[in-house]
Amino acid sequence: MTDTSGTTPTVIGRRTVLIATGATAVSLAVAAAPEAPTAEAADPAPVAAAAVCTLTKEMTEGPYYLDGQLVRADISEDKTGIPLQLTLTVVDDSTCAPLNSALVEIWHCDALGEYSGFVGNNGHDEPDNGTFLRGGVLTGSDGVARITSVYPGWYRGRCVHIHVKVHTDVTLTDDGSFTGGQELHTGQLFFDETITTRVAALAVYAANTVPRTTLAQDSIYDDGGAASGLLTLTALGSSPSAGYAGALTLGVES
Repeated sequence: MTDTSGTTPTVIGRRTVLIATGATAVSLAVAAAPEAPTAEAADPAPVAAAAVCTLTKEMTEGPYYLDGQLVRADISEDKTGIPLQLTLTVVDDSTCAPLNSALVEIWHCDALGEYSGFVGNNGHDEPDNGTFLRGGVLTGSDGVARITSVYPGWYRGRCVHIHVKVHTDVTLTDDGSFTGGQELHTGQLFFDETITTRVAALAVYAANTVPRTTLAQDSIYDDGGAASGLLTLTALGSSPSAGYAGALTLGVES
């Protein structure tokens, strides 16, 4: 890319990816109202040069993955819990460029710590249709995938988290699922402990009878912040029951 500012271009290395969380993610996804063009606005180099870049860490898939889940933007079904609105941006680790048409797939437990397809493993009895809180969406040209769910609960030995995979070149099927493609990333998304403590006090989550493992006690999360999957969370209202928006950029090797 040519730098029109007259300064030496900033080099972005092979092992770097754009980490855009919180306000940064919003600024990349939402364009401002048009103004008179300036040299800074016309040249995208300052945005990339100002960004902090790192590769998102791979983490274990865990025991509760199920193949062939639905491609859908809302995976909450009829599950109780506070709203969670995820904005996940997928970028190429060698260029920081957004990945178009990548399938971002997530799965997580409900407020009682139960996974669909495995209900009872956390000691609670409830209906199991094998699909709740599972699914994914394709990214747009901006690399963004938006998924609606509920704030996860917890199960024995693990902190609150969401599992995530990124696939490319998938084929959508007639039954609303997907097949084929290449799996580029397997990781987990994590939640700020202060916010989780507030959520855990709400009645629907307090009904979970299993002791909660904190973020600091977790055996998987390595305290690496956004590079290790820590979401930037923004309250959707004045109380925890209103829910949260979560944002993170996933840097993947393509």
